[in-house]
Amino acid sequence: MIKPLIFVLSAGFAGIAASADMNMAHAHMGHVTSGWKDTPANAGLLPTAMDEAKIAIQHADLAAQKTDDLSWMKTHTVHIIHAIDPSQAEKGPGNGYGVLAAAQGVSKHIGLAAASEGASEAIKLHAEHVSTAAANTADRAEKILTLAKQVLDADSASEASAKVEEIQALSHQLVEGADADGDGKITWQAGEGGLAESAKHMGFMAKAEGM
Repeated sequence: MIKPLIFVLSAGFAGIAASADMNMAHAHMGHVTSGWKDTPANAGLLPTAMDEAKIAIQHADLAAQKTDDLSWMKTHTVHIIHAIDPSQAEKGPGNGYGVLAAAQGVSKHIGLAAASEGASEAIKLHAEHVSTAAANTADRAEKILTLAKQVLDADSASEASAKVEEIQALSHQLVEGADADGDGKITWQAGEGGLAESAKHMGFMAKAEGM
């Protein structure tokens, strides 16, 4: 599910950062989708968040495979932490940026796009949607970190297992979001959308801007 989204982002926004006549709103859109100065390989903040989320999901699924093995769960929990916030885990399989920082960056830069002089009504409209879904992701990332610390502090597998299962569910919601109101669909709104919704609404924004 994640790779196609990244492909759409990279294909749909190629060249934004290099456009000579872009306004500042478009520049900040490019920071979200195409490139930012401190991400791995200077990738966009949203593809970076997607990549790190994929790693967190992988290790959350692995941790949940052996809920009777405390050592196993703790090992993969450290890996999850590294993918969420590498400042809290010295080593791990993540790319060294973290879902949390990347999602917060998406929210910040799309907000800057909307606040830029010359921002169109479409940018202002969809920026709220992108930002809200990214903020949902950051909130979930912080909840995962809280649960992960509880797993690492656990003295028994039975104590850790329920937390691992919560982490697994939340990790998938980083991208997919959650149907918070039970209406059978997931939207960008607070408590629902994840990175997939941010990507979708960046696409709407780009289309409206003729990109």
